[in-house]
Amino acid sequence: MFLSVFDIFKIGIGPSSSHTVGPMVAAQRFLSKAADASLPRTGRLTVTLHGSLAFTGKGHGTDRAVILGLAGERPSTMDPDRVDEVLRQMAERGSVQIADDFAVAFNPARDVIFDFGPALKGHANSMVFRILDDDNNVLLSETYFSIGGGFVQTEAERAESLAASKTEKPSVEVPYPFRTANEMLEMGKRSGLTIVEMKRANEVVAQTNEQLDANLDHIWAAMRDCMNRGLRQTGTLPGGLKVKRRAAEIYSKLKEEKGNNAIQPHQLMDWLSVYAMAVNEENAAGGKVVTAPTNGAAGVIPATIRYYLDHCLGADQQGIRTFLLAAAAIGGLIKHNASISGAEVGCQGEVGSASAMASAGLCAALGGSNEQVENAAEIALEHHLGMTCDPVGGLVQVPCIERNAFGAVKAVTAASLALRGDGTHFVPLDTCVETMRQTGLDMSERYKETSTGGLAVNVVEC
Repeated sequence: MFLSVFDIFKIGIGPSSSHTVGPMVAAQRFLSKAADASLPRTGRLTVTLHGSLAFTGKGHGTDRAVILGLAGERPSTMDPDRVDEVLRQMAERGSVQIADDFAVAFNPARDVIFDFGPALKGHANSMVFRILDDDNNVLLSETYFSIGGGFVQTEAERAESLAASKTEKPSVEVPYPFRTANEMLEMGKRSGLTIVEMKRANEVVAQTNEQLDANLDHIWAAMRDCMNRGLRQTGTLPGGLKVKRRAAEIYSKLKEEKGNNAIQPHQLMDWLSVYAMAVNEENAAGGKVVTAPTNGAAGVIPATIRYYLDHCLGADQQGIRTFLLAAAAIGGLIKHNASISGAEVGCQGEVGSASAMASAGLCAALGGSNEQVENAAEIALEHHLGMTCDPVGGLVQVPCIERNAFGAVKAVTAASLALRGDGTHFVPLDTCVETMRQTGLDMSERYKETSTGGLAVNVVEC
């Protein structure tokens, strides 16, 4: 099994990798499929959203993301400041360009359909793109699943991946294709390499070390820029809940207190929390963020890296690269063996996974052994087990923004505990990941990003 660090960390726009990044990618893929098909030069395009994409689609901007993708926009290059302009142009145009000589009718207000019935088999985040003739006969159809973190699969690809054997060869041949944490530790023992050294060796199969470092630096720069924007912005977040941005005000107060002779020792956690909140306020506003491993959990890893840089002895740029590689190794294991999708396993798969990744990254950056890194990830994930995804109003705001702050605090705590030990511990990371998967299967759909249970129905929206 091999997932690149750049599969885990992708640049896109908020507020949700499953609802924003994934649907944009799916729309692009369908346009390519339609361009290659032998279709009459007429027709109408529709998109039907199912499951979580329907239930929280309005709050998460799924319809907007589909329209942006059909307009030819890509998540990594989309300028958040141009979103409204592109949406207006698409509404005025009334069509989607398939090829230079081929366009089909498309009315965004009519042709993006929210289906609030049962989710399609395969995944809770599903969407069906169709091109219909004048008599509503289907000329072309494709079903896509947005499986978390901006990853998208067709119906056929999803069925194939679910049926695939855990022992099959990886699609990319790499020197250390570990599929489980136990395999990762065993390969480390046999090779004498750290987790980060093995991950780097896998990555440089497709690029040079210099290119890898430059690409890692680019990812961190995108995270840092997002955080810095969030630390400056004030006002109210969009969506109707009237949630006030708090990061800039808290950050300003922390800077004022920095020179005081006497401060509370727990103020350090305030710095960590405000970094995470800044990122997720930007995400909630539809800003440019990095999936880490998802948009809804995008603040945990950048906040923990900023904590490393600002508060840990010996922190440097190479340490950030180490952090990202170790975090991606853990994120790949969780995605491969369980899920990073809130619609599939609840928030334990989003913030829980992000916290496990961040704790592993921090532990590695601070010189932890392979066993300590694995232990750190397990501690962080274990204490997110059972966490539901119940966003109020279908928006990635309450409890999501503060939840990222707590995910970062848990990550630092987990790394610190692991570094105080020798790596031996009671529950293996693999067991914890499998427990998360099973817990997600047992969890009611009301608590998996549908906003039909928990805080979403008990908080009065006003």
